[in-house]
Amino acid sequence: MLTLDFLCPLPNGLHARPAWALKEQCSAWQSDIRFINHRLSTHADGKSSLALVSTGTLFNDSCSLEISGSDEEPARRALEMYLEQHFIDSDSVLPAVASPTAHPLPRSLSRLNPHLLTGNVLASGIGFGEITLWRSDSLDGYRAIAASPEDMTRLEHSLAELADSLNQQLRVLGGESKTILSAHLSLIQDEEFASNIRRIMRDNKQGLAAAIIDNMDAICDKLLASSSDYLRERASDIRDISERLLHITWPQHRNQDVLRLTQPTILVAEDLTPSQFLGLDLTQLKGMVLEKTGRTSHTLILARASSIPVLNGFSVAELSGLEHRQAVLDGQCGVLVPEPDDAVMGYYTLARELDDKRVARQTQDAALTALSRDGQRIEVAANIGSALEAPGAFSNGAEGVGLFRSEMLYMDRQTPPDEQEQFEAYQQVLLAAGNKPVIFRTLDIGGDKPLSYLNIPHEENPFLGYRAVRIYPEFAGLIRTQLRAILRAGAYGNAQLMIPMVHSLDQILWIKSQLQQVKAELQAEGLRFAASLPLGIMVEVPSVCYIIDHFCDEVDFFSIGSNDMTQYLYAVDRNNPRVSPLYNPITPSFLRMLRQIVSVAHRHGKWVGICGELGGESRYLPLLLGLELDELSMSGPRIPAVKSQLRQLDSAACRELANKACECRSADDIEALLREFTPEDDARPLLALENILFTDRPLRKEQIIQLLCGNLAVNGRTEHPLELEEDIWQREEIVTTGVGFCVAIPHTKSAWIRHSSISIARLPALTDWQSDMGDVELVIMLTLGEHEGINHVKVFSQLARKLVNKTFRQSLLEATDAQAILTLLSEELSL
Repeated sequence: MLTLDFLCPLPNGLHARPAWALKEQCSAWQSDIRFINHRLSTHADGKSSLALVSTGTLFNDSCSLEISGSDEEPARRALEMYLEQHFIDSDSVLPAVASPTAHPLPRSLSRLNPHLLTGNVLASGIGFGEITLWRSDSLDGYRAIAASPEDMTRLEHSLAELADSLNQQLRVLGGESKTILSAHLSLIQDEEFASNIRRIMRDNKQGLAAAIIDNMDAICDKLLASSSDYLRERASDIRDISERLLHITWPQHRNQDVLRLTQPTILVAEDLTPSQFLGLDLTQLKGMVLEKTGRTSHTLILARASSIPVLNGFSVAELSGLEHRQAVLDGQCGVLVPEPDDAVMGYYTLARELDDKRVARQTQDAALTALSRDGQRIEVAANIGSALEAPGAFSNGAEGVGLFRSEMLYMDRQTPPDEQEQFEAYQQVLLAAGNKPVIFRTLDIGGDKPLSYLNIPHEENPFLGYRAVRIYPEFAGLIRTQLRAILRAGAYGNAQLMIPMVHSLDQILWIKSQLQQVKAELQAEGLRFAASLPLGIMVEVPSVCYIIDHFCDEVDFFSIGSNDMTQYLYAVDRNNPRVSPLYNPITPSFLRMLRQIVSVAHRHGKWVGICGELGGESRYLPLLLGLELDELSMSGPRIPAVKSQLRQLDSAACRELANKACECRSADDIEALLREFTPEDDARPLLALENILFTDRPLRKEQIIQLLCGNLAVNGRTEHPLELEEDIWQREEIVTTGVGFCVAIPHTKSAWIRHSSISIARLPALTDWQSDMGDVELVIMLTLGEHEGINHVKVFSQLARKLVNKTFRQSLLEATDAQAILTLLSEELSL
């Protein structure tokens, strides 16, 4: 027996992804391999990812692999190299969403003296509903089920049914739901999971139900004992799949009504498993309080993706007395407001109305064509990994799919997808796209993204290794199947084809020859397919930029993969923490290379896009526009902001900026150039119809200020309405803004206003302004930029003097619509 000692290098501990990767390495050898965590004295079969996760291994734990068998020596050498050089690369968790922080209560709410309970924000938003307590199913009834001779067979059938159920869900779900359920599927397919249940039945003479529960408890106890938040929160996933297995095996023992929501609901629970959450009617779920849910909980990730606000910081017992009462869950300020009075409810009703308008305005803006301020067209597209992501991307304003990562169909499974499965997936995204272009990247797999069923050997440097187009000749049948599926789907939309990791003309010609063979096959079989597809390549290998003129003779477009291109250009492994600070796509060398690619391609009549992370970086958008790229492709949620920013940029000014950046000596010089670059913003008049509001319902002073500041956010004049509101209230504390004559003029100079504005609220009746100057029915709010040349005190004084004039005052108060007020003020004021 050989022993390999090491310290765990994983910052997040041995969670599912690195456990799976280590299991794959160990499974390549005949020898028995035992994993030992010396800190906890836990042991695991190195060929079981579930057993490895259960060891509770954390960063820097002292560990060993004990290797015993016929190939123990080569296994030890290979595993030692893997642990030293590559194990840390597998330490990735679900994409992290920055945890929201609670905003201080705005004055327009705190002045109402609300009765509220303060918690912690886990997911933002505002929800109204009836407080409903969720009490988990007791498993006692299952434990009492007697053992049966059919238990072993029943286990196999139930595992297969659960796997089938998960696969069915995976076919209709996308995004985070798909990722989480894929992880659940891998857990139940781990042999350790089923073998542990069998062992408990055999050794303890127990029935299947009790064995499932004991197995669940044993694994959860190990995870909950970990000092890692991430590992502790994986206990919920083990409970989830165990309970689903029980429900499938004995459905008659499940309380079917316990999670049925029939009205708007604020759900209070210790925790929810992901499948319990996915089983809820999300149209009725308006918010959740989850006592034991942490910030990396899979259920929380699903709630965020579904825009459900979530708080913790309360126990179920604390809130049990509030069951069946109406409440507001405020995921912005981190409070639960039970039984709000009319004033508080008025605040939240208005807050939600304003937020709905803001979202609608953003959606409307996102639908506009992507143009610069001077009319320069640049296509803004989405990067997606499944057809289910397409509708969300298009609702965010995507003008096409710039990158469909087809390899996602091949991952987390034991066999590759067949032609029909791929055809249906590709057809689905094309039907969702309508006539918008969809670029399908062929299989980008191997080396850095291994597939167990391809048996590609482990490599010392997978990013420079046997991957993407380089593996295609060996797996020609696999690639031809994919090409057949894409060509067939291409008959249903605007499909385009893109080849990854190309560095030679021979690779392009090989693909074109395969396309010709596949087309001939499809024609002979009488199948419908696209007779021709635009063909492009990913530009990721720096040598391509020197022969791009040759490539222009063979392809229709180029898409720059900035992530890989950057690391190859600088010889920097972006996943290596010792050199990753050198990874910077904004340097003179990188920008010059982009300029070279675009210039040559344009001379040959070809278009150039960018589909790496750089494409969605708003701070670098002026450079990308200035380099004359034709397309930017990014994650869907980034699209509205990028399209909005693009409309503020002048392409000629950006070209001048890009040329200067290419002549800089360093990345720091380029960053300084960007900081100095202040594009002419879309000018907004101080007075505009959009900021003149006639309201038909009585409002308190607090609501009036909330309304006017919120309306500025709806109209894109501020991104920080609550902070702007606070500046207004601070001025109110200094001096009364009631000026008599039934008028108030709240005002401030603020860093939180993007476009200086005069906002007006015409009220249906006199409102108490809490001022010695009496009630008001007209409010004129001045919000001027911190560095604005206009002096807000002078504008205030000018307005106050005008109001002394009875004729002007009466005309203002008698105006019947916004246009009449705008005309009168424009004629009378010098602004």
